Amino acid sequence: MPESATTYPALAARLLALEPSCGPVRLVAVDGPSGAGKSTFARRLAEALAGAPVVRSDDFRVPWDADPLTWWEPFERAVLAPLREARPAVLRRFSWRRGGHGPPETIPPAPVLLAEGVGAAWSGSPAAYRVWIEAPRELRRSRVLDRDGPEFADAWDGWSVREAAHFAADGTRHRSDLRLDGTDLAHRPRPGR
Repeated sequence: MPESATTYPALAARLLALEPSCGPVRLVAVDGPSGAGKSTFARRLAEALAGAPVVRSDDFRVPWDADPLTWWEPFERAVLAPLREARPAVLRRFSWRRGGHGPPETIPPAPVLLAEGVGAAWSGSPAAYRVWIEAPRELRRSRVLDRDGPEFADAWDGWSVREAAHFAADGTRHRSDLRLDGTDLAHRPRPGR
């Protein structure tokens, strides 16, 4: 964590002091290229926020060859729209291991909701705060293939081109409130995407 944030608890306190951006909720967008460390960072920040809910782009079925924002419309409909009205959201997270959706899960209008994934901080996001995480391409590629398997190397290569084009067109990195180097974020492989 850079000197501007110092610690996860310090960043959590800063976020809780922000004005809500989605009804009563402060949407915090954690964005950056795949394999940069977004999930690890979001998990640690959620812990510092006393278990703030995290919704990931991977909770929606986004094929490798899709536009990086394919997940946004279902996220808007299932999660943001109810929260904007101070109502609980109901999400059925997609399981890449099982190939289907899990049981309904209620997401309350908590003080902070973390949205994590490629496109979370795009220009159309109602984020109160945007975090950008990056790491060298070869490290990111290695992390993703450790997580998903080497058989996805070609798919990841194509995805990385699409996400880079999205970020360039959107200017996501430059609009971020906090930029982090994800090189040193500890990475734990997780089974399946």
